[in-house]
Amino acid sequence: MPFPAPDPDLAGSLLRGRGDVAGLFAEARRLRDAGRGRTVTYSRKVFIPLTTLCRDTCTYCTFAKPPGGGGEFLSPDDVLAIARAGDAHHCTEALFTLGDRPEERWPQARSFLDQHGCDTTLDYVRMNTEAVVAETSLFPHANPGLMTEADMKALRPSNPSMGLMLENVSPRLMEPGMPHHNCPDKDPALRLEVVRAAGRTRVPFTTGILVGIGETVDEVVDSVFALRDIADETGAVQEVIVQNFRAKADTPKRRDAEPTVEYFARVVAVARWILGPLMNLQVPPNLTERFEVYLDAGINDWGGVSPLTIDWVNPEAPWPHLEELRGRTEAAGFRLMPRLPVYPEFISADWIDPGLLPAVESAADDEGYARAPQDMRQSVAGPTKSSLLQAETSSRGETIAAYLQMEDA
Repeated sequence: MPFPAPDPDLAGSLLRGRGDVAGLFAEARRLRDAGRGRTVTYSRKVFIPLTTLCRDTCTYCTFAKPPGGGGEFLSPDDVLAIARAGDAHHCTEALFTLGDRPEERWPQARSFLDQHGCDTTLDYVRMNTEAVVAETSLFPHANPGLMTEADMKALRPSNPSMGLMLENVSPRLMEPGMPHHNCPDKDPALRLEVVRAAGRTRVPFTTGILVGIGETVDEVVDSVFALRDIADETGAVQEVIVQNFRAKADTPKRRDAEPTVEYFARVVAVARWILGPLMNLQVPPNLTERFEVYLDAGINDWGGVSPLTIDWVNPEAPWPHLEELRGRTEAAGFRLMPRLPVYPEFISADWIDPGLLPAVESAADDEGYARAPQDMRQSVAGPTKSSLLQAETSSRGETIAAYLQMEDA
């Protein structure tokens, strides 16, 4: 008997562990295999925390910091140092992550941008992503918070893809006492409008939900349905991330319970069921010890994994070694393949800026997967940690060891 079609009430019951949960997982696997096959992808990346200053005050975040307490911008030389190290280590993605519009809260941010001839932080993002494209073979993936259509048009020539997490569709999470109170950039209506702008500007876009920050089960369901609807509306959603909350020291939510693996796996399976067979569905592998369980819930992507840089959003959770990721993925019966930040089905003149498309096509193999990591595995050992650290220095003449945490794969 076929599993029922996606339904909000049934989804809520399944998330609560009621009904045919085993059937849900079987359906999630069937849908994934039908639409994406038995290939699981990842993006070999460097994480560039362009600025840790932010105007928002999310109660679960340790990425954002105030001036004098770790909040700062990377200089253009720092950015290129990290990117060049990634280039030498066969990475293909430069993930630009940063706080939202810090110049509207912090005078120090305004002063830094003025010194670098930029009106806004998004101008500084554009300047640095253009430099990475000009100076390395990496492809930037900008994740800079709220963007207008004009912002996306400015970033599109240097970013084959971009992203912004929805996190949750409920405005209730912005009320007093909730995690997004006094966080104007977390308004879900504004974040959904960014995805619509991606559709209008033809930008392959990554979005997703964050699970465990104080939302209800029904709000999880509503969020996944909202992402399904906007993916259908825009055609621009290349990937949906389902990410589990991890409690962090020195935050108001440090004592909050984290989602259990069992519950979170049900969320992942429900997401596959709702989003259908063709959506690329990601769960980060560094936030769960037994991350293979999510293969049973229907995912087909591990997201960006770095052999060089820490996860600056979840610094307490190291990436799995890439050979470990490969071994555990293959042991579960899947092929692990490296991808570019833009998914293979979006590598076309319809979606990529014409000035960037030839480089993207050249970096991809016949299936659209990333060449560089595959070539590395077939060649002799790459550069050593020590040689990279000696070669790359920041604008202050110091090593960038603080930003690089390398492995030998």
